[in-house]
Amino acid sequence: MSSRENILAAVKSNQPAFVGAPVIPHFAQGEINLVEKYGTVLSGIGGKLYLVETHNQVLDILQTDFFGPAKRVVSNLGYLSAMAESYTSDANPHSFKNVDLFVVESRLAVAENGAVWVTDQEIPQRALPFITQHLAAIVHKNDIVATMHDAYDKIANFDYGFATFIAGPSKTADIEQSLVLGAHGARTMTVFVVG
Repeated sequence: MSSRENILAAVKSNQPAFVGAPVIPHFAQGEINLVEKYGTVLSGIGGKLYLVETHNQVLDILQTDFFGPAKRVVSNLGYLSAMAESYTSDANPHSFKNVDLFVVESRLAVAENGAVWVTDQEIPQRALPFITQHLAAIVHKNDIVATMHDAYDKIANFDYGFATFIAGPSKTADIEQSLVLGAHGARTMTVFVVG
């Protein structure tokens, strides 16, 4: 036996006893209004929430109330085709350097931290939510869960090429301990809760 094989055999024979993963209890939140909690947390981290009934209301708000005449709006959502250009997964990420507003639909949001969950199905070009100046996400009210534990219960059994939670506009306080929004990502985040 070579010294390498001796070392590997010694390591293999000196393994600790197997210990199973701990059982994590379900942290019941009691009766809470998830939409209200989500909105409170989102506004607390610098985001903005709109409660809407239809996707047409989202289009109206984007065109008039909040973003005004944005220079470049990008989204693959069909009901926003009147105001937004679509894109493909093979587009050069550098071509998005001047995007003012990116709009994405999310299938999951978390009330405890104001986050939305997006995957490569919703954003085939992963640079977009981080390179845009303003980010808007659309989520159905029934897709809001109370905690990250609940969120992981929903997403744990799927494979993703890319997926992330995004919560609020980017921020940092590293520079002279002054809070700066939009330092390394979107300057604003708006979430539309539909339903």
